[in-house]
Amino acid sequence: MPKALPALWRTFRLGLRAEPRLLAASLTMTLLMMLPDAVLALWLKVLTDGILDGERTKILVAAGGLALSSTATWYLGVVNSRVSRRFRDRIAMAMEAHIARLQAAVPTVEHQERPDYLDRLSVLRDQSFALDHLFSSLLTNVGLLFRLAVTAILLASIHPALVVLLAAGVPAMAISLWRPGVERATQERVAAHDRLARHLFVLGSTPAPAKEVRLTGIGEDLRVRRRQARRRWLVPISAARWRSAWISSAAWALFGLTYAIGIAWVARGIDRSVGDIVLVVVAGQRLSLYMAQTVGELGFLRGIWLDASLRLTWLEDYAAAMDEQATTDPPTHLVDGIRFEHVSFRYPGTDRLALDDVDVHLPAGAVVAIVGENGAGKTTLVKLLAGMYRPTSGRITVDGVDVAAMPSTAWRARMAGAFQDFFRFELLARQSVGVGDQPRLDDEPAVARAVRRAGADDVIERLPGGLDAQLGTTWDDGVEVSFGQWQKLALARGFMRDEPLVLVLDEPTAALDAETEHALFERYAEAARDGAGNERITLLVSHRFSTVRMADLIVVMDGARLVEVGRHDELLARGGQYADLYAIQANAYQRR
Repeated sequence: MPKALPALWRTFRLGLRAEPRLLAASLTMTLLMMLPDAVLALWLKVLTDGILDGERTKILVAAGGLALSSTATWYLGVVNSRVSRRFRDRIAMAMEAHIARLQAAVPTVEHQERPDYLDRLSVLRDQSFALDHLFSSLLTNVGLLFRLAVTAILLASIHPALVVLLAAGVPAMAISLWRPGVERATQERVAAHDRLARHLFVLGSTPAPAKEVRLTGIGEDLRVRRRQARRRWLVPISAARWRSAWISSAAWALFGLTYAIGIAWVARGIDRSVGDIVLVVVAGQRLSLYMAQTVGELGFLRGIWLDASLRLTWLEDYAAAMDEQATTDPPTHLVDGIRFEHVSFRYPGTDRLALDDVDVHLPAGAVVAIVGENGAGKTTLVKLLAGMYRPTSGRITVDGVDVAAMPSTAWRARMAGAFQDFFRFELLARQSVGVGDQPRLDDEPAVARAVRRAGADDVIERLPGGLDAQLGTTWDDGVEVSFGQWQKLALARGFMRDEPLVLVLDEPTAALDAETEHALFERYAEAARDGAGNERITLLVSHRFSTVRMADLIVVMDGARLVEVGRHDELLARGGQYADLYAIQANAYQRR
């Protein structure tokens, strides 16, 4: 991870760039707000001396000073809270947008499947509230240090040796900076158990898995496993907290002993007025209070703010390291097509190859079907083509240009598609479809065309309000949508882009019956062949062989390897794996 001070400075610069005026105003108000309480001991000294010496002027000055301090503390506190709240809200929005940009900037999704990344991100997510308060914490620390400085000056005015009281608090401050780091290291070490406990909680308390949890009767088992995972997370953290608490207590005991000795020494050994002794007692008491507040804020600064800054800086560095230097624009139309050149790939954290030396040419303008049993590598092939992952070895080219040489966002903008593991966008129906082509999110004619292409007209017709219906029962006036209806809407979303170079249909109609799927794919395959002339490639990933027989080229995957390539009649004539699987499925349909 980055070093502490550079990480703090980089985070501070984000706030400075986002809201320089509010930052300056908040810092000024914080310092002004801290001053009245810090000089309270001085006014009490003047008041005591005035009473004992019978000097009316001192009494009036002290009374005015005390009144002014009380009023100023209240007034400046109110103003500072308003300024700080506005500043905190603006900074929170800026930080959230910054983190979102960082995560979106990573061109692949590989990092989202790496345990080390997820563990660090899990802790950063837990500390997200700190990003709302990080600058207020820093400003409070500056203000408290200002108070300590003023108090030290007042004590030194009585005798320079009294500054030792301030020095006695240094160990407590140092431990407050050390303690959170030890606890945070332990928290990161056991973060996987925390993620497991959260996952089990979601399984046992959310609607999606509720039916299966009740049907299988695993509810009690989930509770037991969650309790065990939570204990494996909590026990090491509690032990680390207890150890650091004992050390912190010893440091505070040292400060308390030094404070008691200092007060006794002043009261007995220095020839000073009663007012001076009052100043030492009050300033010493305020020093103790300020020290406790400073230690608490420093602990927050070190344990939350600094730690969150370190993780934010780590995320910035990670995104920068993954930043693409690609500058080649994708073609506007295909000539040769797409080639997988000896492509192998393994998922992060695994040794098993998900693709093993795949070498195949997908001709421009072709409808290509990818078939194979579960786990054969079909979807992985599509993910690599979309740039979601980088090949472990080999390369993928588009008209001879390596996909890695093209900016991921530009390449994906030339693709469209729908996937079996689609996401349910609980938006208005028009928006749930329209996000498939973000610039035309609310373009009703374009949305309507995509709905027709997907054969989802019946879904829209049944929705109260049609395209303006709110999807999802978690929203006011939201409507419940079945899985099959969600799937049709996801398919329509994939058809939003009119002229993609590659259209990917990765089993997006698994919830539809075979006849409906066949009719849909046949209609779109014909439309793809009669397209506008950009020679786009349509990829159909399906387990139904009645669907894929219409393809111009069929790619057969098995055990991460490409085993056969050809047209339907050619593959049947060979009598290989495709012919066997086709016969098995055809016999199964005939028996029905």
